[in-house]
Amino acid sequence: MPYGMYISAEGATVQSRRLEVIANNLANVDTVGFKRELAICQARYAEAVQMGLQPPGLGTIEDVGGGVEMRQTITDFSPGTLRKTDVPTDVGIEGDGFFLVQKNDQQYLTRAGNFRLTADGRLVTQQGYEVLSDARTPVVINPAAGPWQITPEGRVSQAGGAAQNLAIVKPAQAAELVKAGENLFRTNGTPQPVAAEQRRVAAGYLETAAVRPTLEMTALIEASRLFEANVNLLRAQDQMLGGLISRMLRV
Repeated sequence: MPYGMYISAEGATVQSRRLEVIANNLANVDTVGFKRELAICQARYAEAVQMGLQPPGLGTIEDVGGGVEMRQTITDFSPGTLRKTDVPTDVGIEGDGFFLVQKNDQQYLTRAGNFRLTADGRLVTQQGYEVLSDARTPVVINPAAGPWQITPEGRVSQAGGAAQNLAIVKPAQAAELVKAGENLFRTNGTPQPVAAEQRRVAAGYLETAAVRPTLEMTALIEASRLFEANVNLLRAQDQMLGGLISRMLRV
């Protein structure tokens, strides 16, 4: 098969994967606290260089380039805007940090503060995972103890109960975070509490998804056209190859 067909096929595959990433971003444009993914593409070495048969930079026919490849996808942790809801259990973080929640026996980080109260007063996520305090214990609000509120410092205060600070933590590096589904992140390291003077939350607000639909739609159109261009090149080369074989058979 001609080398150009391999390059076109790889280009179409990369743009197809890029379309999946962009489509996922658009699908979560209304997901609270969602962080968009970025597809990182780069030029690919020629096959001989990729296989270690030739060193790069020789300028020979074995070093003509290998098209493009998707290196990785990374998460953009830029904060979304805060939207007012006036729901007491909705909490948005201002600045850095993540809420700490417990799913089964594992702890996860999330920016989604659309919490709810269970019948027995536990503060949980929409999926039912317990929201933790800075003591790493579930936050529990006594329904019979009277009114309660979440202060701008992230403290759950109730007249008839003990004050509890929401656990607001951050990893040593954002690169440590890995998406675990359901708008949760896990980290191999130990997340550290956000300093007291930097703890700022807004009760009755939610952080919107950090996705700009206009930019994502522009990227979607671009990736679609690049995919189509690579498929057309692949088709044209296939037709040229078929024509060449036909002429050789006639001879």
